[in-house]
Amino acid sequence: MILDKKQMTEEDIKLQYITPAIQSKWGLDRMTMETKITDGRVNLRGNFVFREKPKKADYVLYLSPNKPIAIVEAKDNNHTVSYGLQQAITYARMQDIPFAYSSNGDAFQEHDLLTGLERTLPIDAFPTVEELSARWESESNGGKGISADEKKIVAQPYYSSQGTYDPRYYQRNAINRVVEAIARGQKRLLLVMATGTGKTYTAFQIVYRLLKCGLRKKVLYLADRNILVDQSIQQDFSPLEKTIHKINFAKDDPVTVTSHEVYFSLYQQLAGNEDAEDEGNGEEAVARFAQLFSRDFFDLVIVDECHRGSAKKDSNWRRILDYFSSATQIGMTATPKETKYVSNIDYFGEPIYTYSLREGIDDGFLAPFKVINVKTDISDGWRPFKGQLDKFGNEIEDRIYTNSDFDYNIVLEDRTHQVAKEITNYLKRTGRMQKTIVFCATEEHAERMRIELNNLNADMVRENPDYVVRITGSDTYGKSKLDYFISVSAPYPVIATTSKLLSTGADCKMTKLIVLDEMIGSMTEFKQII
Repeated sequence: MILDKKQMTEEDIKLQYITPAIQSKWGLDRMTMETKITDGRVNLRGNFVFREKPKKADYVLYLSPNKPIAIVEAKDNNHTVSYGLQQAITYARMQDIPFAYSSNGDAFQEHDLLTGLERTLPIDAFPTVEELSARWESESNGGKGISADEKKIVAQPYYSSQGTYDPRYYQRNAINRVVEAIARGQKRLLLVMATGTGKTYTAFQIVYRLLKCGLRKKVLYLADRNILVDQSIQQDFSPLEKTIHKINFAKDDPVTVTSHEVYFSLYQQLAGNEDAEDEGNGEEAVARFAQLFSRDFFDLVIVDECHRGSAKKDSNWRRILDYFSSATQIGMTATPKETKYVSNIDYFGEPIYTYSLREGIDDGFLAPFKVINVKTDISDGWRPFKGQLDKFGNEIEDRIYTNSDFDYNIVLEDRTHQVAKEITNYLKRTGRMQKTIVFCATEEHAERMRIELNNLNADMVRENPDYVVRITGSDTYGKSKLDYFISVSAPYPVIATTSKLLSTGADCKMTKLIVLDEMIGSMTEFKQII
């Protein structure tokens, strides 16, 4: 008995008509079905947490494992041929896929995103691999077509192993757009991806593919924190460990240092001070590089957190980029700066790809957050009484002190105690082993906060002295505990008090509570922390 099409479900239509029509032209090795695009948004309803359904594509067709070229959405026969096309177009735009199709088992409706044209095809006339490949090659780049280098990079697969995962759709978009633009000869590129969405993994795959296909041979990766460099080398870039070198100007030999492929360096180290917050002396930094590397030594420079000094026209760091101006330069940031004095776009150009915090949350790759505002009894300001002395016997200047003064110009120990008590009470209500980061105004403030939290949680500290640890740039012991704090499996430290060290994206996957006990005057820094 053969069912009437109108009685068939969508799965029946796919099995009987759509899958055979596509498979006959594409085979099984170039096609995936029920391909998950997103994880599904995480929603919070009070203390109840649930995920929405992930977005899934019925069929995705590939030119190569890293280059999807077509997407097909299926509907049952009670819908028109084009009914699912808008959904297919939406998914195709999300994934940089040039061809979108829908079908109800009678025919295919095609939308070409490169030309904007649509047409209806008989069910047995779905385009072949060769046909779609030829159209993509001729219609791309505004009709200019694909270069030989672009074909070469498209054919180069990602790095994969049992210990790695395939790129998420937005990471694949970012990687493909960057490597294809470089293959076309673009020299300055800006990549904007929210903190936590895998910028370093994306950078690794870009570097890996460019090196393996021979389009680039020497890479310089610049970051602004030692922790970011070490994490990158040990984690995302570990497959290239045999060809990686972390630059040390005090020890490197100009003869032997040039034998590697990927070089990591700190901005601060360029000026001779790894822990400095400032940019150092630009001329000195250039001179250091000139001792080891010629101007044309690197053909690719990646600037992590490029919203910092590299974007300034008069920046000392910018001189390093100018020194290696012949190299292709990629700027990566979660928060591009555009002010009267600083511009990422002025230097790197418009972002070649942007994946925002909102998109990450909507897709379910980033967790949503709930904001809790807490006021102390001196939040609106504090004024000393006439002749009041501080703990050292000095008279306190008679004026109104506000949030912009607390822990910068004046220390109110009672206020520090109140904040620590709020944190402790919250953890007692929600779970005392929840990883917590407390951002403080200064390193001294971070130490005072550590002491208050230590004393308020003495029962937990008795079990393990590392329950509360200060992790700042000058605290050698605290920095030695950072790997344990960010570890998924290590329970201690639980609470980290810090100043700036963790504000630029340390990979703390298990963090549940973020406390901001400092005045943050920069929206860039605020977004980065969140």
